[in-house]
Amino acid sequence: MTFDPAPVRLDGKTCLVTGANGGIGAATAEHFVALGARVLTTDLGAAFTGDCTSEHRAFNLMTPEGLEGCQHWIAAEVPDVLFNNAAIFDMGSVLDADLAQYDRLFGLNVRAMYAVMQATARALVATGRSGSIINLASQAGHRGEALVAHYCATKAAVISYTQSAALALAPHGIRVNAISPGVVDTPMWDQVDALFARAEGKPPGQKKREVGEAVPLGYMGRPFEIARVAVFLAGDQAQYITAQTLSVDGGSVLRM
Repeated sequence: MTFDPAPVRLDGKTCLVTGANGGIGAATAEHFVALGARVLTTDLGAAFTGDCTSEHRAFNLMTPEGLEGCQHWIAAEVPDVLFNNAAIFDMGSVLDADLAQYDRLFGLNVRAMYAVMQATARALVATGRSGSIINLASQAGHRGEALVAHYCATKAAVISYTQSAALALAPHGIRVNAISPGVVDTPMWDQVDALFARAEGKPPGQKKREVGEAVPLGYMGRPFEIARVAVFLAGDQAQYITAQTLSVDGGSVLRM
């Protein structure tokens, strides 16, 4: 058998990144560009803040108009790769996480995630093209947490939708996978730290230090370490991988 290494580059592919102005989204867009892809980015901001050139549009995926606009954009552009990353975080136990928080978190983390995934899948099927859809889950989606009820549930839903979509789209040559980061050193985690500081009575920065030290590899993840896995799932090296959720967490999955 002749050895035929799969290319690691993404030349000729169009990649869409949602939530592109966050730490993980920006790093992933930068990696896609560096490997030859044409990159589309979207976020609330009017411009892409990452260190590369992308074709950017601002959409508020929490509004009907914003979500519909993004869906029309996807139908016109037909991205080969979707990095479905847009999400928000908030805290609350079942005693105090109200339905307003539920609507916000499920509105973006699940409803918009699903609509963007569906629009990408429909565009690919309509044009007879294969592709790769990568949803961003979380280690929080593999378990419940006392103070993070709604967020954990949204990420569990991401994992479930990833599996269902993978089975439905496999006959069309479309792979659907998810990435479950552990704790990643991004601006979002500074917000998480502040919420834990109030909830647990800890000084700012303490929770962030604690979770980093608890990771078996000894440190919080960095955005580029998630982006590298997204590159793998986007390209031909992962052509026989679908319906999977890859934990990229420094071994934290073993300490749940």
